[in-house]
Amino acid sequence: MDLYEYQARDLFAAHGVPVLPGAVASNAEEARVAAEEIGGPVVVKAQVKTG
Repeated sequence: MDLYEYQARDLFAAHGVPVLPGAVASNAEEARVAAEEIGGPVVVKAQVKTG
């Protein structure tokens, strides 16, 4: 499989594997909105392919 980390997280969640809340953002404004929706401390990181 050739997935981005967020795709793997969504796949895990769909099959009942517990995952932390997350969001994909393409710019700073999207990241700000996602952080507000998630609440609490957040981590911003670049996506890399896994698998």
